[in-house]
Amino acid sequence: MHVLTVDYRDSNAAFKFSESLHHTGFAVLSNHPLNWSKIEKAYAEWLAFFNSFDRFNYPFDPKKQDGYIPPDLSEKAKGNSIKDLKEFYHLYFPHGRYPSSISQTTKELFDEMFALGRELLTWIEQGLPEHIRTQLSMPLTQMMSLDRTLFRILHYPPLKGGEEQGAIRAAAHEDINLITLLPAATEPGLQVKDKQGNWHNVQTDPHTLVVNISDMLQEATNGYYISTTHRVINPEGSDASKPRLSMPMFVHPKAHVVLSSRYTADSYLNERLRELGLLADDEMVS
Repeated sequence: MHVLTVDYRDSNAAFKFSESLHHTGFAVLSNHPLNWSKIEKAYAEWLAFFNSFDRFNYPFDPKKQDGYIPPDLSEKAKGNSIKDLKEFYHLYFPHGRYPSSISQTTKELFDEMFALGRELLTWIEQGLPEHIRTQLSMPLTQMMSLDRTLFRILHYPPLKGGEEQGAIRAAAHEDINLITLLPAATEPGLQVKDKQGNWHNVQTDPHTLVVNISDMLQEATNGYYISTTHRVINPEGSDASKPRLSMPMFVHPKAHVVLSSRYTADSYLNERLRELGLLADDEMVS
Protein backbone atom coordinates (compact mmCIF):
# COMPACT_ATOMS: atom_id res chain seq x y z
CA MET A 1 0.00 0.00 0.00
CA HIS A 2 1.36 3.39 -0.96
CA VAL A 3 -0.07 6.34 0.96
CA LEU A 4 0.73 9.33 -1.21
CA THR A 5 2.42 12.43 0.15
CA VAL A 6 0.86 15.40 -1.64
CA ASP A 7 2.31 18.89 -1.78
CA TYR A 8 -0.55 21.18 -0.77
CA ARG A 9 0.86 23.85 -3.13
CA ASP A 10 0.89 21.53 -6.15
CA SER A 11 -1.48 22.72 -8.88
CA ASN A 12 -2.81 19.16 -9.09
CA ALA A 13 -2.99 18.61 -5.31
CA ALA A 14 -6.76 18.15 -5.11
CA PHE A 15 -6.74 15.29 -7.64
CA LYS A 16 -3.71 13.52 -6.13
CA PHE A 17 -5.13 13.89 -2.64
CA SER A 18 -8.56 12.46 -3.48
CA GLU A 19 -7.01 9.62 -5.50
CA SER A 20 -4.86 8.54 -2.56
CA LEU A 21 -7.92 8.61 -0.30
CA HIS A 22 -9.93 6.60 -2.82
CA HIS A 23 -7.30 3.85 -3.10
CA THR A 24 -5.87 3.74 0.44
CA GLY A 25 -8.15 5.79 2.69
CA PHE A 26 -5.14 7.89 3.71
CA ALA A 27 -3.11 10.80 2.33
CA VAL A 28 -0.26 12.89 3.73
CA LEU A 29 -0.08 16.63 3.05
CA SER A 30 3.22 18.50 2.97
CA ASN A 31 3.57 22.28 2.84
CA HIS A 32 0.12 22.67 4.35
CA PRO A 33 -1.00 26.00 5.85
CA LEU A 34 -1.05 24.97 9.52
CA ASN A 35 1.35 26.85 11.78
CA TRP A 36 3.93 24.30 12.97
CA SER A 37 5.21 26.46 15.81
CA LYS A 38 1.69 26.41 17.26
CA ILE A 39 1.59 22.63 16.98
CA GLU A 40 4.88 22.30 18.86
CA LYS A 41 3.73 24.73 21.54
CA ALA A 42 0.43 22.86 21.96
CA TYR A 43 2.22 19.52 22.34
CA ALA A 44 4.48 20.96 25.04
CA GLU A 45 1.54 22.41 26.98
CA TRP A 46 -0.48 19.20 26.83
CA LEU A 47 2.48 17.05 27.86
CA ALA A 48 2.78 19.23 30.97
CA PHE A 49 -0.97 18.88 31.53
CA PHE A 50 -0.89 15.06 31.36
CA ASN A 51 2.05 15.05 33.77
CA SER A 52 0.17 17.20 36.30
CA PHE A 53 -2.66 16.54 38.75
CA ASP A 54 -4.69 19.23 36.99
CA ARG A 55 -5.95 16.58 34.57
CA PHE A 56 -8.08 15.09 37.35
CA ASN A 57 -9.99 18.38 37.66
CA TYR A 58 -11.71 17.64 34.33
CA PRO A 59 -13.16 14.12 34.61
CA PHE A 60 -14.82 12.75 31.50
CA ASP A 61 -18.54 13.53 31.21
CA PRO A 62 -20.27 10.72 29.25
CA LYS A 63 -23.26 12.89 28.35
CA LYS A 64 -21.20 15.80 27.06
CA GLN A 65 -18.38 13.49 25.85
CA ASP A 66 -15.75 15.97 27.00
CA GLY A 67 -12.94 15.95 29.56
CA TYR A 68 -10.10 13.68 30.64
CA ILE A 69 -10.04 9.90 30.32
CA PRO A 70 -7.21 8.18 32.28
CA PRO A 71 -5.45 5.00 31.09
CA ASP A 72 -7.52 2.70 33.32
CA LEU A 73 -10.72 3.96 31.68
CA SER A 74 -9.33 4.20 28.17
CA GLU A 75 -11.39 2.88 25.29
CA LYS A 76 -11.15 -0.55 23.71
CA ALA A 77 -11.06 -0.69 19.93
CA LYS A 78 -14.18 -2.25 18.40
CA GLY A 79 -13.94 -6.03 18.75
CA ASN A 80 -10.97 -5.80 21.12
CA SER A 81 -11.03 -6.91 24.76
CA ILE A 82 -7.84 -5.09 25.85
CA LYS A 83 -7.68 -1.39 26.64
CA ASP A 84 -5.37 0.83 24.63
CA LEU A 85 -2.21 2.15 26.33
CA LYS A 86 -3.22 5.79 26.30
CA GLU A 87 -4.96 8.63 28.08
CA PHE A 88 -6.69 11.52 26.38
CA TYR A 89 -8.70 14.70 26.62
CA HIS A 90 -11.82 15.51 24.59
CA LEU A 91 -12.21 19.14 23.50
CA TYR A 92 -15.31 20.62 21.90
CA PHE A 93 -15.69 24.20 20.77
CA PRO A 94 -17.28 26.47 21.77
CA HIS A 95 -19.06 24.63 24.60
CA GLY A 96 -16.54 22.12 25.98
CA ARG A 97 -14.44 22.45 29.13
CA TYR A 98 -11.02 23.98 28.40
CA PRO A 99 -8.25 23.44 30.97
CA SER A 100 -7.14 26.70 32.57
CA SER A 101 -3.46 25.73 32.20
CA ILE A 102 -3.74 25.44 28.41
CA SER A 103 -3.19 28.62 26.38
CA GLN A 104 -5.32 29.76 23.45
CA THR A 105 -2.83 28.12 21.07
CA THR A 106 -4.87 24.91 20.98
CA LYS A 107 -8.05 26.86 20.20
CA GLU A 108 -6.26 28.70 17.39
CA LEU A 109 -5.06 25.38 15.99
CA PHE A 110 -8.59 24.00 16.09
CA ASP A 111 -9.84 26.98 14.07
CA GLU A 112 -7.05 26.58 11.50
CA MET A 113 -7.64 22.84 11.16
CA PHE A 114 -11.41 23.20 10.86
CA ALA A 115 -10.98 25.73 8.04
CA LEU A 116 -8.53 23.40 6.29
CA GLY A 117 -10.94 20.49 6.76
CA ARG A 118 -13.60 22.47 4.91
CA GLU A 119 -11.25 22.95 1.96
CA LEU A 120 -10.23 19.28 1.95
CA LEU A 121 -13.85 18.13 1.97
CA THR A 122 -14.33 20.26 -1.15
CA TRP A 123 -11.42 18.43 -2.78
CA ILE A 124 -12.88 15.10 -1.69
CA GLU A 125 -16.31 15.90 -3.13
CA GLN A 126 -14.74 17.02 -6.41
CA GLY A 127 -13.07 13.61 -6.60
CA LEU A 128 -16.36 11.72 -6.48
CA PRO A 129 -17.89 10.21 -9.62
CA GLU A 130 -20.96 12.18 -10.66
CA HIS A 131 -23.43 9.39 -9.85
CA ILE A 132 -22.17 9.21 -6.26
CA ARG A 133 -21.89 12.97 -5.77
CA THR A 134 -25.52 13.49 -6.78
CA GLN A 135 -26.66 10.91 -4.21
CA LEU A 136 -25.21 12.84 -1.26
CA SER A 137 -27.95 14.26 0.96
CA MET A 138 -26.14 17.63 0.85
CA PRO A 139 -22.68 18.95 -0.08
CA LEU A 140 -19.98 17.64 2.27
CA THR A 141 -19.03 21.10 3.53
CA GLN A 142 -22.66 21.67 4.54
CA MET A 143 -22.59 18.45 6.56
CA MET A 144 -19.77 19.79 8.78
CA SER A 145 -20.64 20.61 12.38
CA LEU A 146 -18.44 22.95 14.37
CA ASP A 147 -19.81 22.03 17.79
CA ARG A 148 -19.77 18.26 17.16
CA THR A 149 -16.24 18.15 15.73
CA LEU A 150 -13.93 16.57 18.28
CA PHE A 151 -10.36 17.65 19.03
CA ARG A 152 -8.80 14.72 20.89
CA ILE A 153 -5.47 15.28 22.62
CA LEU A 154 -3.78 11.91 23.09
CA HIS A 155 -0.94 10.99 25.41
CA TYR A 156 0.69 7.59 25.10
CA PRO A 157 2.83 7.24 28.26
CA PRO A 158 6.30 5.68 28.20
CA LEU A 159 6.19 1.89 28.40
CA LYS A 160 7.31 0.44 31.73
CA GLY A 161 7.35 -3.26 30.90
CA GLY A 162 4.37 -4.33 32.97
CA GLU A 163 1.70 -3.67 30.32
CA GLU A 164 -1.08 -6.22 29.78
CA GLN A 165 -0.13 -8.96 27.34
CA GLY A 166 -1.18 -7.94 23.84
CA ALA A 167 -1.88 -4.30 24.73
CA ILE A 168 -0.67 -1.65 22.27
CA ARG A 169 -0.95 2.11 22.15
CA ALA A 170 -3.96 2.03 19.83
CA ALA A 171 -5.38 -1.25 18.63
CA ALA A 172 -6.62 -1.71 15.07
CA HIS A 173 -9.67 0.47 14.41
CA GLU A 174 -11.44 2.78 12.01
CA ASP A 175 -12.54 6.32 12.87
CA ILE A 176 -16.23 7.17 13.27
CA ASN A 177 -16.55 10.61 11.68
CA LEU A 178 -16.25 12.12 8.15
CA ILE A 179 -12.50 12.80 7.90
CA THR A 180 -9.69 12.97 10.43
CA LEU A 181 -6.92 15.56 10.32
CA LEU A 182 -3.79 14.58 12.22
CA PRO A 183 -0.70 16.78 12.52
CA ALA A 184 2.41 14.63 12.71
CA ALA A 185 2.71 13.08 16.17
CA THR A 186 5.73 13.58 18.41
CA GLU A 187 6.88 9.99 17.76
CA PRO A 188 6.25 7.43 14.96
CA GLY A 189 4.04 4.37 15.29
CA LEU A 190 1.05 4.93 12.97
CA GLN A 191 0.37 2.02 10.64
CA VAL A 192 -2.35 1.26 8.05
CA LYS A 193 -3.66 -2.11 6.96
CA ASP A 194 -3.99 -3.11 3.31
CA LYS A 195 -6.67 -5.35 1.80
CA GLN A 196 -4.38 -8.38 2.14
CA GLY A 197 -4.04 -7.84 5.88
CA ASN A 198 -0.49 -6.46 5.80
CA TRP A 199 0.53 -3.49 7.93
CA HIS A 200 2.43 -0.50 6.55
CA ASN A 201 4.10 2.41 8.32
CA VAL A 202 2.72 5.85 7.50
CA GLN A 203 5.84 7.86 6.78
CA THR A 204 5.60 11.45 8.01
CA ASP A 205 7.99 14.19 8.98
CA PRO A 206 7.27 16.78 11.69
CA HIS A 207 5.73 19.29 9.29
CA THR A 208 3.24 16.98 7.57
CA LEU A 209 -0.46 16.39 8.10
CA VAL A 210 -2.10 12.98 7.84
CA VAL A 211 -5.70 12.86 6.58
CA ASN A 212 -7.87 9.78 6.57
CA ILE A 213 -11.37 8.83 5.53
CA SER A 214 -13.64 7.78 8.38
CA ASP A 215 -16.69 5.54 8.58
CA MET A 216 -19.39 8.17 8.10
CA LEU A 217 -17.88 9.35 4.82
CA GLN A 218 -17.45 5.77 3.65
CA GLU A 219 -21.15 5.27 4.41
CA ALA A 220 -22.17 8.49 2.65
CA THR A 221 -20.14 7.68 -0.50
CA ASN A 222 -21.28 4.04 -0.66
CA GLY A 223 -17.71 2.84 -0.13
CA TYR A 224 -16.06 4.93 -2.84
CA TYR A 225 -13.81 6.43 -0.18
CA ILE A 226 -12.35 3.83 2.15
CA SER A 227 -12.27 3.98 5.94
CA THR A 228 -9.01 2.10 6.36
CA THR A 229 -8.06 0.16 9.48
CA HIS A 230 -5.12 1.69 11.32
CA ARG A 231 -3.28 1.37 14.63
CA VAL A 232 -0.43 2.80 16.71
CA ILE A 233 2.17 0.19 17.62
CA ASN A 234 4.40 0.13 20.68
CA PRO A 235 7.94 1.49 20.37
CA GLU A 236 10.91 -0.77 21.03
CA GLY A 237 14.34 -0.41 22.59
CA SER A 238 15.27 3.01 23.91
CA ASP A 239 12.19 4.52 22.22
CA ALA A 240 9.97 2.64 24.67
CA SER A 241 10.84 5.23 27.32
CA LYS A 242 9.55 8.10 25.17
CA PRO A 243 5.99 9.43 25.46
CA ARG A 244 3.99 10.03 22.30
CA LEU A 245 1.47 12.82 21.77
CA SER A 246 -0.94 13.31 18.91
CA MET A 247 -3.96 15.53 18.36
CA PRO A 248 -6.40 14.30 15.74
CA MET A 249 -9.36 16.44 14.76
CA PHE A 250 -12.37 14.25 14.02
CA VAL A 251 -14.58 16.29 11.67
CA HIS A 252 -18.17 15.31 12.42
CA PRO A 253 -21.39 16.03 10.57
CA LYS A 254 -24.48 17.66 12.06
CA ALA A 255 -26.74 15.23 13.94
CA HIS A 256 -29.58 15.29 11.39
CA VAL A 257 -27.39 14.61 8.34
CA VAL A 258 -28.60 11.60 6.35
CA LEU A 259 -25.59 9.42 5.56
CA SER A 260 -27.45 6.62 3.81
CA SER A 261 -30.73 4.73 3.87
CA ARG A 262 -29.41 2.98 7.01
CA TYR A 263 -28.04 5.82 9.11
CA THR A 264 -28.22 9.42 10.13
CA ALA A 265 -25.06 10.89 11.63
CA ASP A 266 -26.71 10.81 15.06
CA SER A 267 -27.74 7.15 14.94
CA TYR A 268 -24.32 6.10 13.65
CA LEU A 269 -22.42 8.03 16.32
CA ASN A 270 -24.45 6.66 19.22
CA GLU A 271 -24.08 3.08 17.95
CA ARG A 272 -20.29 3.39 17.75
CA LEU A 273 -19.83 5.16 21.10
CA ARG A 274 -21.67 2.31 22.81
CA GLU A 275 -19.41 -0.21 21.06
CA LEU A 276 -16.37 1.67 22.36
CA GLY A 277 -17.66 1.80 25.92
CA LEU A 278 -17.81 5.60 25.93
CA LEU A 279 -21.61 5.66 26.19
CA ALA A 280 -23.97 3.56 28.28
CA ASP A 281 -26.78 1.63 26.60
CA ASP A 282 -29.41 3.97 28.05
CA GLU A 283 -27.57 7.19 27.08
CA MET A 284 -27.55 9.18 23.85
CA VAL A 285 -25.44 11.97 22.42
CA SER A 286 -27.38 14.41 20.29
